Amino acid sequence: MDYFFKGGTKVVVLHTENLKKYYEEKGNQIKALDGINLSINQGEFAAIVGTSGSGKSTLLHMLGGLDRPTSGKVMVEDKDLFSLKNEALTIFRRRKIGFVFQAFNLVPVLNVYENIVLPIELDGNQVDEEFVNRVLHTLGLEEKRTSMPSHLSGGQQQRVAIARALVTKPSIVLADEPTGNLDSKTSQDVLSLLKVTGQKFNQTIVMITHNEGIAQMADRIIRIEDGKIVKGGDLNA
Repeated sequence: MDYFFKGGTKVVVLHTENLKKYYEEKGNQIKALDGINLSINQGEFAAIVGTSGSGKSTLLHMLGGLDRPTSGKVMVEDKDLFSLKNEALTIFRRRKIGFVFQAFNLVPVLNVYENIVLPIELDGNQVDEEFVNRVLHTLGLEEKRTSMPSHLSGGQQQRVAIARALVTKPSIVLADEPTGNLDSKTSQDVLSLLKVTGQKFNQTIVMITHNEGIAQMADRIIRIEDGKIVKGGDLNA
């Protein structure tokens, strides 16, 4: 079955099928994910909401190919992530999936521009300078182009991380508690920019958060409890 399909004007770019992640802890079986079925449309901004231990971080790691499931599938476009060997998965992930982490993960010895284009250069590709400049302009980073991370505020560092995730033109951007280290005002500003850039560049964004207020900015809220989706997993719901 081809999961990268069109329905009207919609394209399902991300799909999971009966996704499970079980592991043993002190002799007990832990079901971190217990049969996740989820579809995300191209261009959609989806928020996965759950309490600590609900499985939301595990799910995001599976969607990004950072961890392998016990069973089940993750399809990005028409590619089954876990049918790929490690090296091929690394290459696919670098080209098709952008990540925005809570901790920013900027390289301290590289300036803003160098941090942003690093994934492109690691892949040996030519930098699309026009597109990079558009992203810098949209995120208000033009004047910070040559600044070092240590000279930036937390909100500015997170905007650099968002820019880095966007410039490879990935199929999907995964954001892991992207405002967790920011104050409430900066969080709103960063999330607004993430949403605007997603719409402007037709990026698909999946964000995990425990913050209900932040989640309300998304197009769809997906709730997860005890490793199961309890609301919002169905595109037609």
